[in-house]
Amino acid sequence: MFRKSLSFLVVLLACACTTESPSRPVSAPVQLQVPTLINDSRGEVSATVRAVVDGRTIELDGGERVQISLLAQPADCWAAGARTFAEKWLLAKQVRVSAMTPGEVNLRLDDGTDYALLAVKEGVLRAQDAAGSLAEAELAAARDDRGLWGAPCNGMDATPSSSVATTTPTSQAQQQAESSTPAVTTTQQPPVVVTTTQPPAPPCAVSYRLDSQWQGGFQAQVTIRNTGRTPVNGWSLRWTFADGQTVRDMWNASASQRGSAVTATANNHNQTIQPGGEASLGFLGSVRGRNTPPDAFTLNGQACSTI
Repeated sequence: MFRKSLSFLVVLLACACTTESPSRPVSAPVQLQVPTLINDSRGEVSATVRAVVDGRTIELDGGERVQISLLAQPADCWAAGARTFAEKWLLAKQVRVSAMTPGEVNLRLDDGTDYALLAVKEGVLRAQDAAGSLAEAELAAARDDRGLWGAPCNGMDATPSSSVATTTPTSQAQQQAESSTPAVTTTQQPPVVVTTTQPPAPPCAVSYRLDSQWQGGFQAQVTIRNTGRTPVNGWSLRWTFADGQTVRDMWNASASQRGSAVTATANNHNQTIQPGGEASLGFLGSVRGRNTPPDAFTLNGQACSTI
């Protein structure tokens, strides 16, 4: 009896060992989020510079050959230096680009540095239309004789050629003819002095810079300079768009728009502009088709010059 009980127990243990344990549910694979290359706030795309053609022309890793906006054609006397500078900062480097016009891009280095401003500041290239920060950078480079502002360029493509004056000897017959001609006495009339009244200089100057542009939108910066002799206490800057642009979001000022006319009013922290001082504002805008910059501004009702 004892042996039968023992055999039955052994059979039960063997069955328990061969029974498969229930399988655990398999977790679903985790889907990794692929990072995007587009920065929605600026409309910029990350790219790598594959080749440098000259100081302002590059080829991206996608095969596109583009020019960097706001930069003028490299000067002949500094072309090699401009290309060396571009290769140092751009070749095989990751950059951020945004389209301005077909074949032309706004370019920033990976750390956010504006390449056009850097090249002008170092005197490697000149700006197409020097205004705002580009104008200040170009003046600083010229003042310090950096890059093409020093020898041999001196800020120009080529130095003007000097003209040599030549004299033609007078023949003996001409001398005799001149000596036989009676002298004619001329009475010199006193010069007429014309006085003109110059119109007074505008009390302000405004620069409008298109920082970046993408399909249906753009970002711009406006700088106001007090060129008068007295402080500006509280200001409203007005301009009119030519292509139906609209202001969506403005900083350092409050915006209002009626049709194409825009008014930017100072905030509390920047209401006062001292003589020679500046105030800046920026905004995001919407556009369809062309995006012509405004060319006329008034500050508190007075016309300003444009820079």
